[in-house]
Amino acid sequence: MQKRIVIVDDDHSMRTALHEALRAAGYDTVQCTSGEEASQVVKREEVHLVISDVRMPGKGGLALLKDCRLLFPALPFVMISGHATVAEAVEAMKAGAYDFLVKPFSYRELVDLVEAALRQGAEDGAARDGNQRSGGGAPFSGETHEFITGHPRMLALLKFAAEVARSQASVLIHGESGTGKELLARFIHARSRRRGGPFVAVNCAALPEGLLESELFGYERGAFTGAVTRKPGKFELAHTGTLLLDEVSELPTPLQAKLLRVLQEREVDRVGGRQPLRVDIRVIATTNRDLRQMIRAGTFREDLFYRLNVIPLYLPPLRERIEDIELLAQAFFTRHGYKDASLSPQAVARLKAHPWRGNVRELFNVLERAAIVAAGEVIRPEHLLLEEVEGCRTVTACHPSPASPLAPLETGPAGPDGDVIRAGMSVQEMEERLIRKTLAQVNNNRTQAAKLLGITVRTLRNKLKQYQAAAHHGAGDSAPAGVQPSD
Repeated sequence: MQKRIVIVDDDHSMRTALHEALRAAGYDTVQCTSGEEASQVVKREEVHLVISDVRMPGKGGLALLKDCRLLFPALPFVMISGHATVAEAVEAMKAGAYDFLVKPFSYRELVDLVEAALRQGAEDGAARDGNQRSGGGAPFSGETHEFITGHPRMLALLKFAAEVARSQASVLIHGESGTGKELLARFIHARSRRRGGPFVAVNCAALPEGLLESELFGYERGAFTGAVTRKPGKFELAHTGTLLLDEVSELPTPLQAKLLRVLQEREVDRVGGRQPLRVDIRVIATTNRDLRQMIRAGTFREDLFYRLNVIPLYLPPLRERIEDIELLAQAFFTRHGYKDASLSPQAVARLKAHPWRGNVRELFNVLERAAIVAAGEVIRPEHLLLEEVEGCRTVTACHPSPASPLAPLETGPAGPDGDVIRAGMSVQEMEERLIRKTLAQVNNNRTQAAKLLGITVRTLRNKLKQYQAAAHHGAGDSAPAGVQPSD
């Protein structure tokens, strides 16, 4: 039996185009010019899917959706939206729409979405029948990637993300570096219909421009020098699942055009390939830059922005949810083996006062350093080695103010040279003691020490050279032990 689809749009040309495309794909269609007319059709005829525009005279798409959800909860509903109605379409997702198409869209995109919506409608109807017979429903059992938060704004964001996760619409996650954009992308994937498929992430900022195209789209054997075998791209690897384009703002302009085509046609062309390949994916992108400003500057395509920004999500920086700092600290200590670590009230206050330009990632680096320096004791403010604090840069300690001098700072066992950090020491001395103590903790491994200190290996190497030079030119000072650590 042919599936019957109700098309609702007051635009004659759009309504006709949808009718012709769906009839060509083998579906029976009923055309309606208003929400009122469509409501009557849904009530009196057997309907398998509704496709509706958002804005129409009289009863619009949102009101029609609510009618359909009350009458037939399992009836799939697809919304059509232009740029100006994205907010309304997102509201439709919250109200129960299966998905929505952003104008303009291709024939293939329309048919693929209709097929997926009809399959899901049949599954939902069967599940509802089974639940009614058994008297209950099955709980969500997918993989979870949980945020640690109690902040109302974050909880509202996560609730909304979970609601839109079941759609196929593209998501653009905005947020500063270190806020957890990839974690949110995994959160969405784990709650989507694609959770059984792969989650593939590609960092657009980490790959050279010459390699990015082949990484995204793959290549055929012999496509270029060194291509000794065929390699699938990230789009192919994400087939039936979710593809994360991390820091999509870093895509070169030529690749932006190719990405736009993939999103429109759901086809990829391997480098050196002869035929396009069909891909069934959901795209989530992240950015820490203002894409609208990049559009004005001519460095990001406006049409690609609207393709990606179908559902925009904004992750707040840590400084706007400082109430979560204690929760994050407790979770970090537990997960990373610092079971005896704890924060004093003064340390908590100090952490809450910090600007956290690096957000949660910076917080975790600070907590790890503090746990090492405190050596099992309660972490106090002097153990918090914060960057860019009170005019100091790189690795510095929270040094005392004249009004509240610190008690002598004991950092556990003596450092490599037998000394401990003392109140009244200069920032440079404190920095050197910290670096040498950290090196001792990791058996003089520079790479690991630099990671714990939050600096580069090159910076660490330069610091050690400075200390060695100062020791040689000092007035009779002997060079401390551990001057020649290994990488």
